[in-house]
Amino acid sequence: MACVALGVAQTTSDCDILCQPEGLPGLLEVLEETSFRGVPPSYRGSLSAPLDAPWLRGGWTSHIVWPSKEDSAYLFVFGVPPHASPGWELEVRGSYAGVNTVAEMKRTDRPKDWPYATALGVQMLKAKDERGWLSIFDDEMLTLLPEEFPLSEKVVSQRPVLALAQRQDARLRPAILAEVQFWQELDRLRLQIFQKAARPYAAAVRASVEPRSLRSQHALRRDLASAHLPQRPMEDYGIAAYLREARARLEQFVRPELLEWLPQVEKYFTMESI
Repeated sequence: MACVALGVAQTTSDCDILCQPEGLPGLLEVLEETSFRGVPPSYRGSLSAPLDAPWLRGGWTSHIVWPSKEDSAYLFVFGVPPHASPGWELEVRGSYAGVNTVAEMKRTDRPKDWPYATALGVQMLKAKDERGWLSIFDDEMLTLLPEEFPLSEKVVSQRPVLALAQRQDARLRPAILAEVQFWQELDRLRLQIFQKAARPYAAAVRASVEPRSLRSQHALRRDLASAHLPQRPMEDYGIAAYLREARARLEQFVRPELLEWLPQVEKYFTMESI
């Protein structure tokens, strides 16, 4: 929805909400009172974590649906925006997450997300926010934009491929492709870690008979999560091990000389930014 509001997308099929964990009880109350075309909300699928602070603070997502044969509505609630810089709540603009937060969340394993990241990065540069350089993944743009928007040493140190852009080095395009593939491996591995951690909980949800009201479903899922769903699977796996594994996967199909141009990503994977 923020992409639509910012003019880089025309439509969206669902809604993502970022909610500070302490605000989740209030959000649950709002959802309980909100119907869509006369249909009340429900938890969606067995993998959805309860809308509760201990789990969303650890990187889980709650999935809510208003089911309809013609036109269902979907809501995804995050307590921590995936692979985004800490402090997103300080950059909220009206009803929407800040441009930088949205751009960072678009570094996914879905090819359709990357043009949005680039468009948002350009918007940031035009607004004199040099963090936009970190979200532009079009080699032609990266070659031309330094003429209008100077690159600082700080931002180049965070993203080495920008040095190639400054020099108009022929390695820029393959280095960007390697960088995108690195982010995709990071995203795939993160999802795999959460999916594996969720298996006992998902089995317990499928074996239960969920009540009709969202409040009762929430109570049931919270009880099942307390017994079967680890609160911080990324911390359990280990952030350092996670980053090493993603890089090792990348090394299987990326030329070794391109690895030196990978970005510094550690800050995006602290426990405040899963």
